[in-house]
Amino acid sequence: MTDSKYFTTTKKGEIFELKSELNSEKKEKKREAVKKVIASMTVGKDVSALFPDVVNCMQTDNLELKKLVYLYLMNYAKSQPDMAIMAVNTFVKDCEDPNPLIRALAVRTMGCIRVDKITEYLCEPLRKCLKDEDPYVRKTAAVCVAKLHDINASLVEDQGFLDQLKELLSDSNPMVVANAVAALSEINEASSSGVPLVEMNTQTINKLLTALNECTEWGQVFILDSISNYSPKDEREAQSICERITPRLAHANAAVVLSAVKVLMKLMEMMAPDADFVVNLSKKLAPPLVTLLSSEPEVQYVALRNINLIVQKRPDILKNEMKVFFVKYNDPIYVKLEKLDIMIRLANQSNIAQVLSELKEYATEVDVDFVRKAVRAIGRCAIKVEPSAERCVSTLLDLIQTKVNYVVQEAIVVIKDIFRKYPNRYESIISTLCENLDTLDEPEARGSMIWIIGEYAERIDNADELLESFLEGFQDESTQVQLQLLTAIVKLFLKRPADTQELVQQVLTLATQDSDNPDLRDRGFIYWRLLSTDPAAAREVVLADKPLISEETDLLEPSLLDELVCHIASLASVYHKPPSAFVEGRGLGSSRRALPTRSGSQDILESSPSHGERSGVIPTQESLIGDLLTMDLGGPPVPSSVPAAPFASSGLDLLSGGLDGLLSDSPSVPPPQAAPAPSVGLLGDIFGLAPSASTSYVAPKQMWLPAARGKGLEITGTFSRRNGQIQMEMTMTNRAMQPMMQFAVQLNKNSFGLVPAAPLHVVSPLAPNQSYEAVLPLNPTGPVQRMEPLTNLQVAIKNNIDVFYFAVVMPMNIFFAEDGQMDKRVFLSTWKDIPAANEVQYTINNVNMSADAVSSKMQQNNVFTIAKRNVEGQDMLYQSLKLVNGIWILSELKMQPGNPTLILAVKTRAPDVSAGVNTAFDAILHS
Repeated sequence: MTDSKYFTTTKKGEIFELKSELNSEKKEKKREAVKKVIASMTVGKDVSALFPDVVNCMQTDNLELKKLVYLYLMNYAKSQPDMAIMAVNTFVKDCEDPNPLIRALAVRTMGCIRVDKITEYLCEPLRKCLKDEDPYVRKTAAVCVAKLHDINASLVEDQGFLDQLKELLSDSNPMVVANAVAALSEINEASSSGVPLVEMNTQTINKLLTALNECTEWGQVFILDSISNYSPKDEREAQSICERITPRLAHANAAVVLSAVKVLMKLMEMMAPDADFVVNLSKKLAPPLVTLLSSEPEVQYVALRNINLIVQKRPDILKNEMKVFFVKYNDPIYVKLEKLDIMIRLANQSNIAQVLSELKEYATEVDVDFVRKAVRAIGRCAIKVEPSAERCVSTLLDLIQTKVNYVVQEAIVVIKDIFRKYPNRYESIISTLCENLDTLDEPEARGSMIWIIGEYAERIDNADELLESFLEGFQDESTQVQLQLLTAIVKLFLKRPADTQELVQQVLTLATQDSDNPDLRDRGFIYWRLLSTDPAAAREVVLADKPLISEETDLLEPSLLDELVCHIASLASVYHKPPSAFVEGRGLGSSRRALPTRSGSQDILESSPSHGERSGVIPTQESLIGDLLTMDLGGPPVPSSVPAAPFASSGLDLLSGGLDGLLSDSPSVPPPQAAPAPSVGLLGDIFGLAPSASTSYVAPKQMWLPAARGKGLEITGTFSRRNGQIQMEMTMTNRAMQPMMQFAVQLNKNSFGLVPAAPLHVVSPLAPNQSYEAVLPLNPTGPVQRMEPLTNLQVAIKNNIDVFYFAVVMPMNIFFAEDGQMDKRVFLSTWKDIPAANEVQYTINNVNMSADAVSSKMQQNNVFTIAKRNVEGQDMLYQSLKLVNGIWILSELKMQPGNPTLILAVKTRAPDVSAGVNTAFDAILHS
């Protein structure tokens, strides 16, 4: 017998075996084969070669087998689009199967197969399933519409699926309603139109509230989220909605509870804060929030981040629940820190004793990071609750006596803030603080101690010795400590000049000659120049009264807080950032949310149609701190090392002679001679930048950027509207001693979307003491963001020295468009359509003009008189104007001959602009 038997086998490999089993006539064997295929697919093996064999298994009545085949199809259809077409007929056939589970399964699978060729065949089955008699099929089809929209949005709109989806909001089955709401919300988020798909009204809200009680927990979340976007007509309707939503607070699912809290928080904004209904509702909100804190740590953390927002908006809700935020020994650190923050926010005079007792206990924990935060919390309590300040200081002194290094350092940092908050009250403890100088090794603690010594140098006998001890290792200190040490020694010199001349000379030399840090050198040169030229001015600058600090500094900016309250129960409320800050590619459909106004007037978001393709929306202002700091201003980059200003030019030696003349009143360094500024009229004409003649009102120029803030760059300016173009007219003067060049400008997002229409042109270089008239054309085509006030504009100007930021208020008349003349009939109907609540009246004094003269002057500024009437000897002008963002404004101007007082009535669908319009009318009529 030979060994050939070892080289022959009946097995052809795993794929071959599966292939033969899939084609078996035995149903049980075929099902087992499909399970093996799915198992292989799940662990990452490539079984796409079996595609045609698996598709053949679709022709079965066995629901389990069909589900497995559909699962395989969803996974491999994208990689085998041509072969996936083979399954289309079976899909279409299954969509008409008598079994509703199979119909739903078929339409769900077709929606998950992201292949364009199959999408075309999905439309007809989907249309039938949306009207299916079985609610399970309808709810599945509703979600499929959202999936199809993600694949091909235009197809969904053309086929009328959106209208069918809206009809499902009236479905008798609550789960169908919930899925329809979820699908519409998803589509709305991805939409680029900016127009909500569903017009929320009383009837729709009632349907959603009816479905709310009967659908699943996640369906309730979607419905509550949609209800939160609705603004009730009046307070009574808001109360009715609150009463129907309040039972959701008792739900077992934390997401439902937080979603209900979000809706109630929004609706409470429409009611008087002291109303009985609001007081009772606030009491009902506390127990469910407290209950969330008994969940697992991850849910606790999410709940705490949301509670942090709620407490900032409405601290009364949880004012009596302080104990639930006390830290437990087994809490994770992230929960501990969040509880600590909320404890400080809830601290008040009635509970401060138990809060301080807790915080003192926390300061003895083993977790260093938590201990630091606890010590800082004691300082924040002292600043927030003034009657408790003495008790807090006593607690901090007790902690200092423990001699635990990091506790002592944190205590000194917060005591510095307490000194700032309560000057001349607790300085007696300075001697205790000075005993711990040798233990300070952290920059912030050393800097705080140096600040205390410099600020109260007149009370510390050996202040010069203490500061000199820090000076010995000046080069090894961090920048933060070096800056504090420089300022502290200059303060000491100004308070005790007789015996500290040598010390201040030493620190100024170290800062200006031996340091390569530009901030430190700049501050050193400034102090040296001040002390050399005008000691009295130096005293006013360096020893000026500090602005008092407050606990409010750590609160969120109000408009950002309002937006985050509208996003409770989402990631935005956990990050404490608006969705636009961390979600990429959000469509215009996901517009910013804002709390409703209590006045009942129409929100400015509901303003008139847009001018051109832009929306007339003026959203609420976001937190803008980072926007100007991260702007790409264009133009060539500024070198990383900009040469320092030539202080010693023109024969001046700032550093010569040391500090001998510091004590004399006469300056030892003569001021630099100013060179005559060249004429710029010719340059302006060459570049076409000279302002053109205009009969419209132009406000006089104002100081926008003083030279002191602009490092020598001084900007005065105004705004004008000339030949239909908004212009920013600036006089830029170089008050520094070095030339300026590489100018560029950037505007922050603003209420009217203003962006530069051309680069900023400034003569380069702009020599010292030279001025230049720059005109920057602006277009209202940029991103829109509501500002406060509405016409506020934040500007960044860059040159080779630095980037400078300033804010200006624009006159409203520059936004009056040339096409603002309304037809008489349209004017009459529009006046009637605008609610009476939107009408605002103003008085304009000292106008000695006839009605015709007023009409003519206003027309020069794009305010058009539609009709003129005389009623009982009183002239009445009816006028229209249109803002560049498409908002129409109608006005009625009443004037009595011989009476210089005019009555102006303004009507618009966006009443927030009325005050600006009145200011513009006043300025124009007095120009």
